[in-house]
Parts: sequence; structure tokens; C-alpha cells
Amino acid sequence: MAGYEFLTTWLLDAPREDVWDAIWESEEWPQWWRGVVEAAEVDPGTPCGVGRRGRYQWRSRIPYPIRFEIISTVVERPVLLVGEATGELEGLGRWRFFEQDGATAVLYEWSVRTTKPWMNAIAPLAAPAFRWNHDRVMGWGGEGLARHLGCRLLASS
Repeated sequence: MAGYEFLTTWLLDAPREDVWDAIWESEEWPQWWRGVVEAAEVDPGTPCGVGRRGRYQWRSRIPYPIRFEIISTVVERPVLLVGEATGELEGLGRWRFFEQDGATAVLYEWSVRTTKPWMNAIAPLAAPAFRWNHDRVMGWGGEGLARHLGCRLLASS
């Protein structure tokens, strides 16, 4: 399987709790995050959210939808959210939230591998396109989140 490591950062002029809530309420992502075709809660998990399972489908510049599920393994509101992905992507996603002077920094680490044989076969040549695609989708996420919260996106990378 081909593996990928991504790090995305957003800096938003918004309180951390508001940013956390928007990320936690992933079933609403299709309303504001371009590229999210489906986001559905499959299982709510425990009262604190550990074990919450969501089903996702993404489509972007590469004309192939990516489908996977994520189960929340660590939920420490409003500072840390960790989930394990299974499906066409397998691995770990980690959201971290930091606030200072009313601005929130979001760090998203995504360590995944592809499971489709055709994706693994073309990975040596397609990896730069897959990375570019991921960065574009995450850029759309930061822009959409700022619009959704009615705040400024101060930085995105």
C-alpha cells in the first residue's frame, strides 16, 4: 500500500469552541466544505464521542470519489480529536486546536495509505497529484469553514 503524510494548518479569527463544533459536526461539512460529497454519522459512540463512526465520500479535482469511514478514538473537547480511517484510505487523522487572543489555530495531521490496487500501482507516478489534490481540498475546507463561521481565514497551508 502507498502511504502518505499530510499536515494542514488553518488560522481562523474565531473562538476555538466554534471551530471545534464545526469540525465535530462533520455531517454538516457538505454544506460548507467543497469536495465533501457525503458525511454521515453511522454510530454516535459513547456520550463523550469516543467510538463515533462517520462515513465520508470526497470528490475533488481528480475525478474519482474516495470513500472511507472514521471512528473517533480520542475526543478531548475542544483541544484534540483523533480518528482511525478504514476503507479506500486507512490510517490516522488528528485534529488539534489552539486558541490565543480570540484566534484559533487548527493543525490536521493525516497519515494514510491507499487500499485500492490501482491506486497503489500508480502511486509512484501519481503521488504528487494525490498530494496536490489533498492540499487543494484542505484549502477549500479552510475557506469554507471561515465562511461558515463568518470569520476571516488568517492563514492556510
